[in-house]
Amino acid sequence: MDRGIGTERAWRIPYVISKEAGGREFSKFLRLGSGGIKQVFADEHLHVWNLKMSECFWSGIEKIHEEYGDDASKIWKNNPRSGAVVRRFLQFAGVGVKIASMATNILTRRFKIPMADRNCIDISPDTHVRRVFYRLGLVSSNENNYEELLYCARELNPEYPGLFDLPVWQLGKQVCSSQNPKCEKCYLNAYCPKIGVIKSN
Repeated sequence: MDRGIGTERAWRIPYVISKEAGGREFSKFLRLGSGGIKQVFADEHLHVWNLKMSECFWSGIEKIHEEYGDDASKIWKNNPRSGAVVRRFLQFAGVGVKIASMATNILTRRFKIPMADRNCIDISPDTHVRRVFYRLGLVSSNENNYEELLYCARELNPEYPGLFDLPVWQLGKQVCSSQNPKCEKCYLNAYCPKIGVIKSN
């Protein structure tokens, strides 16, 4: 759900659906059916792309029911390799490499899900992340630089490239803003060549 809308709004969607379904069990989601899910998306204006994302949501419910026995945690159980978790997320409709890696990163970082390694968890090309890497002189461009950003993070920390995601995102959102960055409050100020600050990139 985390495409084209804010994170808080995206994370609210399963909660709203569960209220309509009468609970969080997958059996209750299934009873709503594809049409019911679409109706909730439309009535509650859950997403900017209500039809497309309602179809992705329903497809995910079906997949978890059919392949994981109504237990989504089987996607990441038993200390799997990070690459396996990313690959499993990629099998869901609407999920690409960036979202699959981000979801895996949230599991291991925020929810402390144990995994055999973290080397396949890549950095996300969020606008704040790109800006900070660019201003630090780590990448050559602030736009269309996903591949360079990806390999830069892998070069800096090959064991866990996604480690940079949250702290760099927070720095970009709260301090290294596109307009009027608060350089004096930045803990990387001493190391930053301030590339692009004058241009407000």
